[in-house]
Amino acid sequence: SLSKLQLKTGDLDPRLFSRLRHLQKLDLSDNLLDKFPNSLTLPDLRVLNCNNNKLEDVTALKQFPLLEELTYENNVYLTLNDDYKVMFLLQNLRLLNGKDITKLANHVRRVNSRKLTSKVTAHWEKFFRDQLPEKYTAEQVKSIKKKFLKSVQTNVVYGPSSLSEFTRWRVKMIAEEFLAYSLGLELNSDPEPEEKMDEDEEESKESPREAAEDVGQVGDFSSNINSVTVAPSKRKRNNSKPGSGNKRSKSQANTEEEAEDVSAEPLHFLQCHSKGNSREDFKTQLWSCVFEPLLDCGARKDPIVSSSRTVATCGGESVCLIDCETGTVLKKYKVATEEFFSVAWTTLTMVISDSRKKSHNILAAAGRRGIVKLIHVAADFCYGEIKAHKKPIATVCFSPTQETHLFTASYDKRIALWDIGIPDCDYNFKASQLLVLEALSIPLRIALVPTCPEQYLLAGCEGGCLAWNIKLDKEQKCRPFEAIFQFPDEDGSVTTAHRVDGLAFLNDDVIVSKSSKPGCIYLWSWSRSFDAKGKGYQRTVSAVILAELEWSTTDLSYLTLSTCPAKDYVFCGDEKGSVWMYNLSKYTTAWSSAKGKRSDKRIPPTQILKWPELRANGEQLTEILVNNVVSDPTFTYLVVLTSVNITAIWKKS
Repeated sequence: SLSKLQLKTGDLDPRLFSRLRHLQKLDLSDNLLDKFPNSLTLPDLRVLNCNNNKLEDVTALKQFPLLEELTYENNVYLTLNDDYKVMFLLQNLRLLNGKDITKLANHVRRVNSRKLTSKVTAHWEKFFRDQLPEKYTAEQVKSIKKKFLKSVQTNVVYGPSSLSEFTRWRVKMIAEEFLAYSLGLELNSDPEPEEKMDEDEEESKESPREAAEDVGQVGDFSSNINSVTVAPSKRKRNNSKPGSGNKRSKSQANTEEEAEDVSAEPLHFLQCHSKGNSREDFKTQLWSCVFEPLLDCGARKDPIVSSSRTVATCGGESVCLIDCETGTVLKKYKVATEEFFSVAWTTLTMVISDSRKKSHNILAAAGRRGIVKLIHVAADFCYGEIKAHKKPIATVCFSPTQETHLFTASYDKRIALWDIGIPDCDYNFKASQLLVLEALSIPLRIALVPTCPEQYLLAGCEGGCLAWNIKLDKEQKCRPFEAIFQFPDEDGSVTTAHRVDGLAFLNDDVIVSKSSKPGCIYLWSWSRSFDAKGKGYQRTVSAVILAELEWSTTDLSYLTLSTCPAKDYVFCGDEKGSVWMYNLSKYTTAWSSAKGKRSDKRIPPTQILKWPELRANGEQLTEILVNNVVSDPTFTYLVVLTSVNITAIWKKS
């Protein structure tokens, strides 16, 4: 079912559809299709619904020879002539717009064709046969063919005048077949000029996207995905100049060059985490999203940039898996009594069925109940849970080097490290707790140090930014923090006490952290701030600040940030639904040099993506907080999670 998705002809990508070799039923009703692309090649299609579109022509439907049921009501440009055309073209058609047409179709295919064929032959014999000399040149043939086709379509009439268009269409077809058969003339020797493609089709040509791999069985979410109408005036992109027509406008940016660099456009707005599947739910908060790691199989990748297109999102009672390119919710997992706050991926080498070892992506999801759910996504199976904490879990993350090691940070002011084990072929697994890290306040964000992920962990907490030694060769299972970092305060002094609600590494050394102090995002150096040779626990360390990013002046907390290390980008949403994007590639070299001195001025955003004007049930959505914004590793897609139960997906153009 692809109904009600505002699809245009160019959105039906033949490369994707041609892989659906066994698709039997397709619903494209309530879209904006004006014609069918010629090469969708759905060889097994039996039932097709195209009600409520803008179709102007039906002849492309002949590519579905096994079609038995077809409906295209409320396509205002289609007439009775088109009904006769599909009856002729589709030899197996039984039902057209709900009516049994078996008898009429037989008449059209047999009696009608026989009558028209004899009339066409007679017309040739009477008026044209003698015009052709015994030895004729290709030029003469071409000329007589042209005259004959014109004359025969004008003069051969049959049936009611309301069907004259169908009759002319059939007469031309019969006349061409007759000429080819009796004179060996090529069919369509001078093809009609092709119509110019509309913009959508050009786009699909420009960027060939590989079809999605076969999707496993999908969960129970046919009715859960409500798309939201975007007021068309604002859909294209933000400050487009009046009169710029359909050309893509750029979002706000500092310079022309940078605008080219990052301009992105909105692809999809999904409301897929609604409580009880309600269309009226604009309250569920969405918190966390992570792109699926690429496997040789399974994860959908964008063929151009070899990056994953599938992202796991969580909020309310559900976790969703979304294909960013198509906006399809591939899977949905629900726990009625849960509120999910965090998701994380790992790839385990497991023996599942035929005793061969194979890599599988596993998703961990956790939230208010303090329980971690472990989901084998490809098998649609939640195979286990770990009762990790008695209080809610704020965030989870896997070790990049030890695939079974999972960190859980909880409202009980502790961070635990678990070994989740590897499930056997019956999904039996054994989880064990390896470490407990004591924080002084609730840990909100955690990050492992990229150069030594098995040695140090950082956490942004309600009361400050802390670091722990997590090396497992030490005896002590329960550990206090090793260092707390101090930052400049508003009054010019330094402080350790502030809420750190954003924390991520931009590269091996540069940390980006956000303090709830209004408008403040710091970039600082791990290696210059933290001396690994320092003795003792709980020491206070000054963060060596490299730069400060200009951001919103809001004092709202928990609007978190993320980074795209491969592209030197930082992303952070604000309280107005906008996404602030910072391209820091021209600064990172200077920061990494030994002298790397601090950038004096605050660095402004390279671009701010403004939230488009969305309407839900005719009402404009307001007060949209961006809780989280994450890009895939190559920055092709940007997923924006909001406080109003909407996941927005942008694509870099």
